[in-house]
Amino acid sequence: MAEPLKIGVLLSGSGTNLQAILDAVADDGLPVEVVQVVSSRPDAYGIERARKAGIPVVALNRDVYADPEAADARIVEALRAAGAEYVVMAGYMRKVTPVVLDAFPNRVLNLHPALLPAFKGAHAIRDAYEAGVKVTGVTVHFANEDYDKGPIVAQRAVEVREGWTLDDLEAAIHAAEHELYPHVLGLLAAGRVQVGEDGKVHVQ
Repeated sequence: MAEPLKIGVLLSGSGTNLQAILDAVADDGLPVEVVQVVSSRPDAYGIERARKAGIPVVALNRDVYADPEAADARIVEALRAAGAEYVVMAGYMRKVTPVVLDAFPNRVLNLHPALLPAFKGAHAIRDAYEAGVKVTGVTVHFANEDYDKGPIVAQRAVEVREGWTLDDLEAAIHAAEHELYPHVLGLLAAGRVQVGEDGKVHVQ
């Protein structure tokens, strides 16, 4: 039996995507092991989820991020010590610097709550809702130095139904996230994802 893919998860909030990954491991046999969690906030509920699962946590704070590259160096040190092969951003509200990107080239995943390149930025769900689009969705992509522009690994569409509130759309987006992220991690664990010389992701 192959060794599970070892990942480090970066989060800033409630950690629902971390929980979705852990549930997929426990319930569906997803061949992934979360070896380290890093939180950008010491009060993030995702820390409790990690500790409940027995996963080591590094909790940073605003003072640490006063020097973003020094903060990222601490993150890289923790991830490498834990043996992480991929970095998985799951509701992480800090932009990673080249310190992380260079340490894990084409191995830093981000989850964005829209169909990139549409609705970039921190308010993608609200922006899509206010624009009145009939279809939005979620994107998993490799992070690079251009915010929300890295090579796209996978996307899932979400239909915006008549009469939905913003809360309804947010719930549908999060449900899609919780399905798509574990799916992508399964592809990575199976070695089916490659970034080609054309800079695009190719899935076997």
